[in-house]
Amino acid sequence: MAKKSTRTTPEDSQASTTDSAATSTASEATQAATSATDDQAEQTTAVDPTQQITDLKAQLDAKDDQLLRAQAEIVNMQNRNKKEQAALLKYDGQALAKDVLPVLDNLERALATPADDEAAQQLKKGIEMVYGHLQDALKKHGVTEVAAAGEKFDPNIHQAVQTVPVDDDHPADTVVQVLQRGYLLKDRTLRPAMVVVAQ
Repeated sequence: MAKKSTRTTPEDSQASTTDSAATSTASEATQAATSATDDQAEQTTAVDPTQQITDLKAQLDAKDDQLLRAQAEIVNMQNRNKKEQAALLKYDGQALAKDVLPVLDNLERALATPADDEAAQQLKKGIEMVYGHLQDALKKHGVTEVAAAGEKFDPNIHQAVQTVPVDDDHPADTVVQVLQRGYLLKDRTLRPAMVVVAQ
């Protein structure tokens, strides 16, 4: 068997040197590019500290403003809820009181009917008691009668259904007669009084 020659020829040595030089040149080029990139990054990130502080302060002020606005909105919502709750409690039972008023009207009409015999008088007495108890119950819950007869006409609590000419006893815009009683629930008009007004 022939032995493999291990001698290096001049051509092989030259090729090896050329490869080494090429590798060295490529390495230098890569280092130069990396160095240039690092310089650019440093220049890009090298922001003026004063400008950076100003920007951060502006952002902080904007966040503070947003926080204050959010807190103010929360306080306003809480106040609105408190007012709504207070109104609900204050005017609680308004629907029931409105439904009871026609019953009160019917009892008044029954009491206005003349009672001739003793049985009718006894019945009328019982109706008076029911009427009185019902009025007391309404007063306990803030339902009061609207002042009307002889008072100055007020469109908030009176409803004019008829007018009569002015005379000595009834000046202009005065309630002459009450056709149906009106009622208030505390300071809110539950039902305006139906009245005749002097014009």
